[in-house]
This record gives sequence, C-alpha cells and structure tokens, in this order.
Amino acid sequence: MPCRTIILILILVSMIKPGLSQSFSSETILISTIHGNMKVKLFNETPLHRDNFLKLVKAHFYDSLMFHRVIEEFMIQGGDPDSKTADQFKVLGDGDLNYTIPAEFRPELFHKKGMLCAARNGDDVNPTKASSACQFYIVQGKPRTEEDLKSFERRINKPLINRLKDSVLNLPENSRLKEKIAAFKGVSNDSLLVYTRLLTEKTDKAYELTPHYTFPETHKAVYKSLGGTPHLDTNYTVFGEVIEGLEVIDRIAAARTGKNDRPLIDIRMKITIVE
Repeated sequence: MPCRTIILILILVSMIKPGLSQSFSSETILISTIHGNMKVKLFNETPLHRDNFLKLVKAHFYDSLMFHRVIEEFMIQGGDPDSKTADQFKVLGDGDLNYTIPAEFRPELFHKKGMLCAARNGDDVNPTKASSACQFYIVQGKPRTEEDLKSFERRINKPLINRLKDSVLNLPENSRLKEKIAAFKGVSNDSLLVYTRLLTEKTDKAYELTPHYTFPETHKAVYKSLGGTPHLDTNYTVFGEVIEGLEVIDRIAAARTGKNDRPLIDIRMKITIVE
C-alpha cells in the first residue's frame, strides 16, 4: 500500500475516533460488587473530580456503600454515605459531604455507555451545576436513533428555545399573536392551540438560524451503536470511564427495584486502586 494512502487512512481514523484528546490518569480503579468487577480510569481533563475521587478511594470512603438508585437503560448511581448502615426501608440519595466540586465540562467527554459521572443537585438550587462531593453514576443508556438525538438536542437547548420564544413574541410584527395568546391563556380550546402552534413554528425558524448546541458527528456515531444518555451532556461532569466490565453495569441495572429505584437486594461496593 502506498505511503500516501496509509497516511490518509490514519488521518481519517483520527477524525472519527471519539474523545481523541482525552487522557487517562495513571491509576486504575477497581469497583467490586456482587455482580462482578469493573475497572475504571479517570480523566486528566477533569483534575478536580479526579483528585477528589482518588482521595476518597484512598480513604476507603466507598467501602460498603450501595448502588442505591438503579434505572435500566439509564444509569446506576451510588456513593451516598448514608447507605453504609441503611436498613431496607431508608430512602437514600440525599447523603453527601460538606462540600461540592465545581463543574468541569469538557466537550470531548460525553455520556456514552460506561462513563463515570458526578451526581449533583438540580438546577433550581444549584445553578452552577456543581457536583456532589461523593455521589456518582455510571452510564448504561441504550443505542439511540437520529430522531432521538434531534429530540435530545432540543432538550439540551431548552433554555435557548424559551428565550427565543419570548423574543419572537415581543417582535412588533407579532403583537397581534401576543395579544391572542394572552387572551386565551389558561383556557384550553382550539384557538389557543392554533396560536401556540404558530408561535412554535416561528420560534423553530429562529432556532434553526441561531447557533445552538448540536452533538458532534463522532459522538452521534457512538450513541447510535454503543448507546448512552445524550440528554445529560453539558449538564453533568464526566470524569472517568469503565475500561473493563461493561457487562457488570448491565447486571446491576437489571436488578429488581422498589421505591425510589432502590434495588430490593442491596448492591454494595468496594472501591480500590489496583495499579
């Protein structure tokens, strides 16, 4: 094969390889459970989360804690300190340490299956999207279609869409439309439906002409094949990846659950540094 052809192939491979610029820290983390073991590497691109997680692992903080929230085709969540001694009736998920970690969003780190991510409080009380000091989740998700991804893009861009809707409605040429929507506000009828649909059409046109978040083609290819949870991108910090034991995620996610998605049989963890 000519040298020029080889070089071209290498260039094309580098273009389609997702997460090319990411790098792993030297440590390998072992998460041991009754359903098997997972090996995890942490990303150097998220140093605050990397160092905090390593600190907690070295202190044996996670030993005997549970995966207390399990949702099949979504994720498995653990790290609540209250889960260490919790009885079967305790509602879990609110336990934490007395600090948070500033968000570290990196465009090359996305929510494909196997990613280790930081849990956090909702935007209403946490507008900076700061992470929990100790709770984390591991993505399971499922393969997504092009239609799914378009829908998830709109979900991520919802704040922008809401702002555009207000801007469109306040344009002088739409004053009549604004009056009609205000007149029928709170009333469910065909007239309101017609006017709100017209507003949506106008907003959609403005949305297409406005720069907004879209999934990179390399990420979309992974979401369509391996799967993941695309709607969490740009909202939760991704700081590690399962490099061995993806099947364990599936076993844990398939566990029978009760109230608040807690497994009926406790799934405890032990997390250690093995390399």
